[in-house]
Amino acid sequence: MCSGAAFVDFDGDGRLDVYLVNGSRLGGFPPGREPRDRLYRNLGGGRFQDVTDRAGLGDPEWGHGVSWGDYDNDGDPDLYVTNWGPNRLYRNNGDGTFTDVARAAGVDDRGWGTSSAFADYDNDGDLDLYVANYIRFDPERTPRPGENRFCRYMGLDVMCGPRGLEGETDRLYRNDGNGRFTDITAAAGMHMEPGYYGLGVVWGDIDADGDLDLYVANDSEPNLLYRNDGDGTFTDVGYASGVALNEAGREQAGMGVDFGDYDNDLDLDLFVTNFSQDTNTLYENLGGGRFADRTSLRNLGASSLPYLGWGTAFFDPDNDGFLDLFIANGHVYSGIDRLGIGTTYPEKNQLFRNLGGRRFAEVTDAAGPGLQVERVSRGAAFGDYDDDGDVDVLVVNVNAPPTLLRNEAANRNAWIRFRLRGTRSNRDGFGAKVLVEAGGRKYYAEAKSASSILSQNDPRVHFGLGEGVERVERVEIRWPSGAVQVLTDLPARKLHLVTEP
Repeated sequence: MCSGAAFVDFDGDGRLDVYLVNGSRLGGFPPGREPRDRLYRNLGGGRFQDVTDRAGLGDPEWGHGVSWGDYDNDGDPDLYVTNWGPNRLYRNNGDGTFTDVARAAGVDDRGWGTSSAFADYDNDGDLDLYVANYIRFDPERTPRPGENRFCRYMGLDVMCGPRGLEGETDRLYRNDGNGRFTDITAAAGMHMEPGYYGLGVVWGDIDADGDLDLYVANDSEPNLLYRNDGDGTFTDVGYASGVALNEAGREQAGMGVDFGDYDNDLDLDLFVTNFSQDTNTLYENLGGGRFADRTSLRNLGASSLPYLGWGTAFFDPDNDGFLDLFIANGHVYSGIDRLGIGTTYPEKNQLFRNLGGRRFAEVTDAAGPGLQVERVSRGAAFGDYDDDGDVDVLVVNVNAPPTLLRNEAANRNAWIRFRLRGTRSNRDGFGAKVLVEAGGRKYYAEAKSASSILSQNDPRVHFGLGEGVERVERVEIRWPSGAVQVLTDLPARKLHLVTEP
């Protein structure tokens, strides 16, 4: 399958550290030689130090995803790791070490966990947790490659699934505020039996009603958009909203996901990466809870057909004020090259520049040597690890070291960044809505935890402002608690720490 990565400042020194999840293989490894997750502390100056052992981490399970969130509101980020096997919840002890409290907290799900994301869905001031699950996998009972029609692809004998295998139910855990969580999946209206093949998840208020909704990308099944009904329950409105299928009315093999306002109309649009010989999908938010598939119209269709996309994000690497798109690619079938269809096992990752919110242009070949290398990529995380004002990218690769892409944008475009600290709201400020007015333009973003696939980005909220903007006229922050905070005349090119009033 794959694994992910996360940018996070786990020790509160102001620099983004890195957590990397490691997978495994069916045959296993000799005792003591299992791949283990890694935590790297950012020392500054472009250097990192492996502090895994010192931190009490190094999970040896078959790892997949990672998300961070201050679930106990004590001021430091805690860590959730999904596995094939028991998931882990590492409580940050505040001294550079962590303690696994997953079992005591009630979140040690033993299925095949994929992406997870913290969010305060009930606006009670603490972070809840959604965990996507994939399949009920038993290597002793799974058909062998080529054994049935679900184990073949265009004449190749391949690893079976996901179709033909039983899906696993996702989980929603409500934070009880006492260090424990309660599984409320069924009570919230989210239980599906058999489950779908969940991969990517992202929270966002898509209908602007003040509570967080949830999008789940499923492999080879319709995707789900859970509208938050505001009473502790959710309704799947994927079909009604136009985001369960593509414009041809077909389900796709959803992988990575992100919400972002690519057209600067002050609402959240949606991007989903998919399998090869199919397009990735851009859904434009039309308002009123409706979306439209704009993939072809915005020039994102044909260029994605040969690729199998995974990690992704709306982000602004050139700080021009329009959100671009990055896609991490890599196939799952090592023999795909033999088919001669233009698809390969290792693939280039892709970068698409947003041209004024009207269409996208692929600029991969012009983006420097870091994007000219073919890898079998999976998770991707986005954050300014060197604090030079532009967003960098970290990509996880199969059977290869990760790729850290340092952004060397050579322009004078301005930017502004916010680190949010909740008081009545959750400490991370996840779910806060930030509206920026600068240089005659308006920009909108929401603070969120995990997205992409199996990964989490820099939690600070970043805006590119374009050229010639040195001050920001107005910033409005709508906190999950309902508090509204207005800041005026802020300097650009600076990180601002904002505490909820």
